Parts: sequence; C-alpha cells; structure tokens
Amino acid sequence: MSHTAFAPTPPMGWNSWDCYGAAVTESEIRGNAEYMAAHLKEYGWEYIVVDIQWYEPGAYSSQYRPFVPLEMDEYSRLLPAVNRFPSAADGQGFKPLADYVHSLGLKFGIHIMRGIPRQAAHAATAIKGSSATARDIAHPNSICPWNTDMYGVDAAKEGAQAYYNSLFELYAQWGVDFVKVDDIAASRLYDTHQPEIELIHNAIMNCGRPIVLSLSPGPAPVEYADFFADHANMWRMTDDFWDHWSLLLDMFDRCERWQGRPAPGIWPDCDMLPLGHIGIRSVDGGGADRWTRFTPDEQVTMMTLWSIFRSPLFFGGELRDNDAWTNSLLQNRGVLEMHSSSTGARLVSRSGDRVVWCADGAGVRYVALFNTGEEAQSVSVSLQELNASAGASATELWSGNGLTLEAPSLTAVIPPHGAALYRVQIG
Repeated sequence: MSHTAFAPTPPMGWNSWDCYGAAVTESEIRGNAEYMAAHLKEYGWEYIVVDIQWYEPGAYSSQYRPFVPLEMDEYSRLLPAVNRFPSAADGQGFKPLADYVHSLGLKFGIHIMRGIPRQAAHAATAIKGSSATARDIAHPNSICPWNTDMYGVDAAKEGAQAYYNSLFELYAQWGVDFVKVDDIAASRLYDTHQPEIELIHNAIMNCGRPIVLSLSPGPAPVEYADFFADHANMWRMTDDFWDHWSLLLDMFDRCERWQGRPAPGIWPDCDMLPLGHIGIRSVDGGGADRWTRFTPDEQVTMMTLWSIFRSPLFFGGELRDNDAWTNSLLQNRGVLEMHSSSTGARLVSRSGDRVVWCADGAGVRYVALFNTGEEAQSVSVSLQELNASAGASATELWSGNGLTLEAPSLTAVIPPHGAALYRVQIG
C-alpha cells in the first residue's frame, strides 16, 4: 500500500498549538475531543493532535525552556509527562488517551521534533534494535534554531533507521494515527532535511499502522514537490500562520505557486486556522489570550481559499468556546463537500485586488471571488470560463442564496478582505 492511501482527502482536525502552545494538558485534549465528536465529527472533522513539548513536565506557554529535562524511556524515546497526561502513568504512554479519542470515533495525533533527544546523546542511551547508542547516531551540528531539545540524526550512521523504526513502532502501539514532524520541511533559516524524511517515511511504512505524515515548518521549497509527494502526506507551504491580514494576503501567492499539486494523499498545507478563542497559553503571533483578530469577512476569505485549494484544515482555537458564527465556518456542508471531493483547483485571474479561483466537481464548477482590497468592489468571472450557460443555476455556499446566471459573467460585489464562493451547475 502506498502512503498516499493514508489520506485520500485533505485531513481535517484540531491542533492544540494556537490556544495552548507547548503546555496543553490531557483534560484539555479530552474536552476538545468530546466537543469535536458531538459537534463536528459528522461534518468530517476527525483528528485530535497534541502539539509540541508533551514530554516536558514544566512547559507553561509557547515559549520554549532551553535545556530542560525531558521524559524519556531507556531506548532514547520521549514519553508523555505524567503530571500533564496522568493516563500515561506506569509506562502506558499515549495509549490510554488515544484509546479514548478512538472511542469517540475520532483519530489521534502527536507532534514530534526531528532528531534524537540531546539528553539521550549526552548519556549515550540505547537504541532499540541496534547496538548503536544515541551518541553514535546524533548529528551535533544539525540543530533546531528555535528549540534545544534535539540533535538531528545522521542518516548515514548505523542505528539511524533503527531509531526511527523504534519511534514509530511505539507510536503504532499507542494507536497514533497522525504525526506532525517539526524542524524538517524547511524554513527561511535552513533547507529541507531530506535524509531524515526518508528515514521517517521508511519507519512509517514498516510500523504496521497507517500513520499520516505532516511536515513542518515552511515555506517548503516548491522545487522539492516531487520528493514531498513521494514521502509525506502534508507539508507546510508557510511558516507559522497567525491572525494577521498580511499573512493571509501572502497565502494567495503561496497557493498560486503550489496550484496543481494537491492530489489524493498529497496535500500542500496552508497551516492551521487561527479561529475562535486562541492564545490562551500561546504567546506567538503577536498576541495573548484573545479571539481571532481576523474580521468575519477575513475568516470567510481564509476558509474559502483553504477549502478550494484543498489544504488540510486544522482548527486552532479552544473548541469548547466556539460561538455560532465560528461553528458556521466549520459546519458548512457545501463548502466541505467541495474541500473533500473537488479537483483541479486553479487561479483563473488576479487583477489588482480582484482574485478568482475555480475548481471542478461532479456536474458543477466551484468559483471563489476574492476582494483583497480596502473598499467593496465588483469581482467577475465569465460564464465561458466556467463552462456555464446563461440560465444555469448557482448557489453561494456561505449564505445559501441561489441565483440564476445571466450573460456574460458571474459578478458579485465583495466586501473588503472578503470572498464569495459559488457552486455553479454546468453541462
């Protein structure tokens, strides 16, 4: 089986980073899972992901504490901090929590950093399945510029593959369905760590469990698109995305560069959705405890672009605090049907502040009209471009309003920083 079979549609879920940083607790994971099961699962949302530092007992925000002791087993593998994840006691790891998430009909994921713990390398601890030690395979010059937990793994060393095999063997035993690997896809500071991606891919394919592989941070280089497609299910097109209009505007450029690449099991990733109540214990993104700074129109723009492009969708806010408006963005069946089943997303036109994207569905064409400017203005696309005829019916998916198309174009007045999304009958 190919790894692409693990994610036939763009993954959808919740990740703890935007609201809890590095300091999420088991009760918060369980609470968000319960909310997803009750309110979002029927719409296709399914992954619950524990983000970074789950192995650090003293984590308290998104600010990393350098060179602190981490929970680790005798084989150099990090373990959940029991004071934050009580069900991990007695060496159970994340299995009890994963079992609970699975009992709700959902899937369970974790974040890991590329490499091997520095404390393992310094202590020369064992590697399961190898006579090599952590010190033997550590690459001390390969370090993360923003987190001190790990050394990179030297893929050429005996024991390197065994180490990653042992990690994913453990994750499979826990029941992990999704792994986000950080400090690996590339950033503005370093290139892609392809040898370690290959080790991780091999480990997943040999662990006996279908585990979706997500690579962070970004921007991942477009020139490596084929490599990413051959080894991972998701990879970040951007550095961490937050609730700033400038970052959302920049995503139009990134989607344009990556258009044509999304395919079953292969999903360029626009990053998480900083919606709802975020920043509870995360101080990144230039803010503290807050509701998203995106205006309602900007939130519609983000959801429209992510969905027509078919980026993975991972909600970042505290789900239990969602209001009706936020849930309306997550429970729109027409938008989510496009996200899960459309093909051929492409930029039709971009003229100044007017942007048009299209995608194909069964007997329909989807068209997104965006206004990235500061004043309301008309945005149009010709019926010829849509392969639609005058008199055809269309529905604006966010409002549910229907209309009959008139020649020569589909035109709408779009508010500043706003969008409209249409499903047009064709043929």
